Amino acid sequence: MKKSYLTITLIIGLLVTANAQDVGAHKSSGGIKGGYNLAAVNFDGNGETGQRHGFHIGVYGESFISESVAIQPELTYSQQGYEIKNASGTFTQKLDYINLPIMLKVYPSQNFFLEAGPQIGLAISHKEVYDGFFSASQQYDPNSFDYGVNFGAGFKTNSGMSIGARYHLGLGDLYENNTAQNRVWQFSLGFDL
Repeated sequence: MKKSYLTITLIIGLLVTANAQDVGAHKSSGGIKGGYNLAAVNFDGNGETGQRHGFHIGVYGESFISESVAIQPELTYSQQGYEIKNASGTFTQKLDYINLPIMLKVYPSQNFFLEAGPQIGLAISHKEVYDGFFSASQQYDPNSFDYGVNFGAGFKTNSGMSIGARYHLGLGDLYENNTAQNRVWQFSLGFDL
């Protein structure tokens, strides 16, 4: 089932990109992006954990389907996870993902955009670290597949440089026996190639 979601998302992204066109003042492009992550997890709807600081880096292809609407599939490496601090120390769950977001971008003006769209992710590594009075390491087994939706906004210059902020609302459970979902703020800088 998870492979089916990935295959369908990839096919939609490729079809949209192949059928896209240059429209009006905008033209379709591709590039690289990267930036800063603030990642946390929401456990059982009771609020978010402390944040893990990390980064993301990847590639994108922006394809215009009308004068002010574009589809932007991306492929990114993203450092996510969370921290929990208490009197005896800090537990850090380090989760690294390969993510595939497909964003619908709307340009209400020439350079300002709003975006939203689905994302699927595959955890490629995880590590648990406990630093405290008694340092220890405990193994957890997070699910390797993640999915959710993204919302964001940003600015893109006429030369192709962009800055943006995005929020990822994870909908897939991180662990089998707990309701725990990813929550990630991403601040990005991108360059058309």
